[in-house]
Amino acid sequence: MAVKIRLQRHGKKDSAFFHVVAADGRAPRDGAFIEKLGTYNPNTNPATIDLNFESTLKWLQNGAVPTDTCKAILSYKGVMMKKHLLDGVKKGALTEAQVEERFAKWLDQKALKISSKKDGLSAAEKKAVADKFKAETAAKDAKAAKIAAKTAVVEAASAAEETEAPATDAPAENTEA
Repeated sequence: MAVKIRLQRHGKKDSAFFHVVAADGRAPRDGAFIEKLGTYNPNTNPATIDLNFESTLKWLQNGAVPTDTCKAILSYKGVMMKKHLLDGVKKGALTEAQVEERFAKWLDQKALKISSKKDGLSAAEKKAVADKFKAETAAKDAKAAKIAAKTAVVEAASAAEETEAPATDAPAENTEA
């Protein structure tokens, strides 16, 4: 039986949510599975991935083959890195202590990358809000200036009519008398 680590689709039409499962390669995509290994939600930024690290690593070491997407997910979470390092222990190239040291270093670097991405996203979001506010303020000021100019023209025209109206009305009253 060929075991695959793959995604099982759940969720609504436009908001997919996936379970990461170990399943028989012949089983349908959303069909029977052997073990649920975690979840993957691509709708968040960055994507939310929850994995049972030890169980997933055990399946990989026992010969389960991940699909391309699952391989990318497992690489992102470090399962593939840990498997690679543990294969080095089996071959005698590394010791357990070296594996743990290298993996901890890799995890620290990965955490820094993720936190910098989150910080960058939040800063970009704040900048977008500030830019939108500035644009709205500029549009409001432009409208206010336009209204003020229109009001000034109307007031000037009405003032001109008031100054002209008594001058023309007075001779008209004199001619009737």
